Amino acid sequence: MKRLGWIVLALVGEHAIAAEREIETVEVEGRRINLVGAAVSASEGVVGQQEIALRPLLRTGEVLELVPGMVVTQHSGTGKANQYFLRGFNLDHGTDFATSIDGMPVNMRTHGHGQGYSDLNFLIPEMVSQLAYKKGAYYADVGDFSGAGSAQISTSNSLDKGLVEVTVGENAYYRLLAMDSVVHSGGTTTFALEANRYDGPWSDIEEDLNKVNLLLKHSIALDDGQLSVALMAYDNSWNSADQIPARAVEQGIIDELGSIDDSLGGKSSRYSLNVNWEQGPWQASAYVIDYDLNLWSNFTYFLDDEANGDQFEQLDDRNIYGGQFSYLAESALAGRAMSNKFGADLRIDDINEVGLYHTQARQRLGVIRSDQVKESSIGMYWENRITWSDQLRSVVGARYDVYDFDVSDKAGTNTNGVDLAANSGTTDDQIPSLKGSLIYTFNDEWEGYISAGQGFHSNDARGTTIRVSPADGSSVDTVDPLVRSLGYELGARGFISERINTSLSLWTLELDSELLFVGDAGNTEASRGSKRSGLEVTAYYHITEQWSLDFEYAYTDAEFTDSAPEGNEIPGAIKNVFQAGLNANFASGLFGSLRVRHFGERPLIEDGSVTSDASTIWNLRAGYRLANWVIKADVLNLTDSDDHDIDYFYASRLAGEPSGVDTDDIHYHVIEPRTVRLSVGYRF
Repeated sequence: MKRLGWIVLALVGEHAIAAEREIETVEVEGRRINLVGAAVSASEGVVGQQEIALRPLLRTGEVLELVPGMVVTQHSGTGKANQYFLRGFNLDHGTDFATSIDGMPVNMRTHGHGQGYSDLNFLIPEMVSQLAYKKGAYYADVGDFSGAGSAQISTSNSLDKGLVEVTVGENAYYRLLAMDSVVHSGGTTTFALEANRYDGPWSDIEEDLNKVNLLLKHSIALDDGQLSVALMAYDNSWNSADQIPARAVEQGIIDELGSIDDSLGGKSSRYSLNVNWEQGPWQASAYVIDYDLNLWSNFTYFLDDEANGDQFEQLDDRNIYGGQFSYLAESALAGRAMSNKFGADLRIDDINEVGLYHTQARQRLGVIRSDQVKESSIGMYWENRITWSDQLRSVVGARYDVYDFDVSDKAGTNTNGVDLAANSGTTDDQIPSLKGSLIYTFNDEWEGYISAGQGFHSNDARGTTIRVSPADGSSVDTVDPLVRSLGYELGARGFISERINTSLSLWTLELDSELLFVGDAGNTEASRGSKRSGLEVTAYYHITEQWSLDFEYAYTDAEFTDSAPEGNEIPGAIKNVFQAGLNANFASGLFGSLRVRHFGERPLIEDGSVTSDASTIWNLRAGYRLANWVIKADVLNLTDSDDHDIDYFYASRLAGEPSGVDTDDIHYHVIEPRTVRLSVGYRF
């Protein structure tokens, strides 16, 4: 927090001496952008700040629900990364969906809590200028974690007006936002400061969320491009109401807002410095990130340790260095327009410690596993685009990624008496990927796509060198460092009369193996190959300049490809996702949005005999702009639904249950009850 204080003081001083305010504003129209003639597939799109500003959000990570078919939930405290679902994947906290902000990767590989962990709490939603999403593995410039898709988030280089906004809500919710731009020193400095406090609706804990975010960005216009340098700072602490066993509620031990272990929670910080440069056909970026997390969880209560309980701490302390560059060469082939894009990206995760500890009330009882890891990767890609005629275009791409893993045990002999030195080691792997699309333009309003591509995700470095189980010292097989995926898609897109933007896609995605490292256990777990197929439909209708309607539907069929006695259903794979919204924005100053999100039942075990219930939630935002003032109200969970955000099925043991007996049960996290938040903002 001290580092944040010095940054804020420096920022205030710089702002006080700035005089000029001639700021150029670029409006990103998002869904109203016509991608006919530009898109590679039917599954990509762009969302702008205008659409984000109309959407009521319970949590920051819900900005990713602007990706059609994406469901964003939470099974723990507000400060933890969200739970994501897309295209039949329970993405946990991010695996198989790559997210970046201003060229910096969000996904954490070899993370203390889970591979691909994507915590968006350091993002200030009002500072997002554009969210560009690409579902599927058809894009050469996207590498790791991109089997299901990716999202590239850009923050604003300048603001047309400053804003100070205060939000208050039920359950001690308070938020302060201040943002502005000033012109000086040949460029524009933009800053945003967010402070957030929240206790939550839980019956036996206060979340005691304390979050501070800062973005400081300086941009300079070049002759044929732009240079920007940005500093981001994030600090957060919270208590958690985790998922609870259904039997504890049925027996009256707790209510649906209660907790079995009331000492759970976490603290996290992230500090980054990044540079982005664009000049003509050249683009480059570089970043440095300082990140840490301490997370306390307890999912099985007294299953493994009947005396002290099963609470554990996951620790992650790392620095990340990286960057990327690309060059776009425009030319011709037999008189046809052609472009070739060449690029490379580099990333080094220097992990001081990624650890797992047995704890009680956040006090360490012993180490289960602790490692120092250095994971490096370099990816190179080429993408070729040719316009063969007024109707036909092709896009062909290739990637080659090389990974190096170096794991050093720090625990020695752990609390289970297992010598973990054998888990130290080094390994490397490489993987080529081919991608391509054919695009046929029927007329000015419609075009069709055939796309195919290979993707991959990396596995936790600890799983690539593991030899003995931290639980009992038994022999354990290593996992493949890089896991191949293959996707293909048939789609169509329409942009009709400047008012209707619609798309349809039929897709399939195959994974060789859903191998993963289980951070909660410090061990590896292998599953079978899988196949997912689905249908997605989107429609955005601008009824008038004031009214718009959006509709998104996704259906997925997911199964393991190798038959097994336990069954072929993939736990957590959602079949049906539906979202819709009615939006209004009047010149008189009135604006608002009414939204519904539904996701259907899903299997919780492989034979499909246990399933979750469906979940539906309505949210409302209504506001009014008067001169320089903006007043708005959000009603989140409008109908006060008690549906579930998440459901799992596994074994646990409660205090007082028979010794040595574990009970398979549904464990769930309920949607937060209806809550109202009021905001007053002043623009200057």
